[in-house]
Amino acid sequence: MANDNERVAYLVFDIETVVDGDIVSKVRYPDEGLSPRAARERFAKDRMKSKGSDFIPHSYHIPISIVVAKVAKDFSILDIVALDEDECRPHILTRQFWHGWKAYVCPAFVTFNGRGFDLPVMEAAAYRYGVSIARWLDPGGRLHDQPRYRYNSGAHIDLYELLTNFGAAPFHGGLNLAASLLGKPGKMDVSGSDVQAMHDQGKIPEIIAYCRCDVLDTYFVFLRTRVLTGEITLEQEATFVNETKRWLQERAADVLGYEKYLEYWGDWVNPWADRV
Repeated sequence: MANDNERVAYLVFDIETVVDGDIVSKVRYPDEGLSPRAARERFAKDRMKSKGSDFIPHSYHIPISIVVAKVAKDFSILDIVALDEDECRPHILTRQFWHGWKAYVCPAFVTFNGRGFDLPVMEAAAYRYGVSIARWLDPGGRLHDQPRYRYNSGAHIDLYELLTNFGAAPFHGGLNLAASLLGKPGKMDVSGSDVQAMHDQGKIPEIIAYCRCDVLDTYFVFLRTRVLTGEITLEQEATFVNETKRWLQERAADVLGYEKYLEYWGDWVNPWADRV
């Protein structure tokens, strides 16, 4: 049997982040002596007034949970892991993420809107914590061969980019809609906007569980897009979905998040199937 480093062809991942209130206070309000929380809240209000959204730009975010599904060349799941699960230290998460990608011989990343958020956050984190990402940046390489090149789908498959034709037509509803169309849970009792408050309350295991569920949704959306690209058939997709369900059932008692995901599980209704 080949070792995992040789077998892993895709890394389906998701990150959860919080805003670094200390840096917001220092950069945005240097003379006001605001606490980290007060600075975050002030910045969010200022953004709402000026931009119509209270979302704070990714450059102020730090990762506090990263979950990765290791996927084989045949699109089956090999494993799902939460990086630095016991402590979720941003600098360790960053190093494990980038070094892990390199250790698995740079498999293709698979994300949902990772081009717009997850990977920019991880690049900024590498800058902040002094982690080399030379293989990713490929300085001196030809632009279209560089892994971070927007249209290099051999290095990064952004499912949102695929569904929007690289931004030409918005896919309103995001991952929640894409997963729900397949009968999968999508957003349940937690959304990304809840993560900051959960982190403030010390609910790290619950954040990781939420991240796991997003990775599962992303994986199932990934499978359906492989039907679109002709790499698998609908029948093969169904086999992978059923195998993954059994995989989750075997681990649900030991891994937080899987039981709830299975509770909300739904099956895609195949309109092509013969009906009595």
